[in-house]
Amino acid sequence: MIDWLPELAVAILATVLAITLHEAAHGYASLALGDDTAARAGRLSLNPLRHVDRVGTIILPGLLLAFQLLTLGRVEFMFGWAKPVPVDLRRLRNPRYGMVLVAAAGPAMNMFLAWCAAMLAHPLDALADTLPADLTELGVRFIVLSILANLLLGLFNLMPVPPLDGGRIMVGLLPRRPAMALARLEPAGLVLVLLALFLLPRLIPSVDPMAWLIQAVSGPGFRLILQLAGHG
Repeated sequence: MIDWLPELAVAILATVLAITLHEAAHGYASLALGDDTAARAGRLSLNPLRHVDRVGTIILPGLLLAFQLLTLGRVEFMFGWAKPVPVDLRRLRNPRYGMVLVAAAGPAMNMFLAWCAAMLAHPLDALADTLPADLTELGVRFIVLSILANLLLGLFNLMPVPPLDGGRIMVGLLPRRPAMALARLEPAGLVLVLLALFLLPRLIPSVDPMAWLIQAVSGPGFRLILQLAGHG
């Protein structure tokens, strides 16, 4: 077997679960609040193929995987996104605050999945003496990558710029005039965020939002999830 194939498999599994369940959470929250648009579009599904975005789900994660496996021999960082689940605000029982809840459902799911991954360490630790060392190590890698992928996806989406979830939460919570001004950024919001993450550090080396985000996820965020899962 190719040495890095198991590493690739657990990295893909962790990333696909994080992205798919994030989007599914938006769809189920929308349905619970009165909007069945996602269900009618066939997007109320746990099938990852229904949520695939060419760039965010295939190209960018693929490049990250290939680069890390070829240079490091392992995966330390994964990032991507899925095709947004359609939501019709007019169908929500309370459009403004319904939007806040629907937007918050995705990051909330990622935090829950990160905690679930950390909880898996308990049975893995209990079975460590009876399992092959390679399998135990692979289980640890899956847990670590699941925690990191979910924390990164959840926190990235909480950035207060639409169409990210944090931007839509802010639009629902701000007074009408600033909310409308922020909402107008949505068509260009993702481009602005990507420019800030990847271009800004080249222009101003001391300002690197992606590095800050990764440090927060791999440092205090990771430790907090472990503590919440009872790992001290």
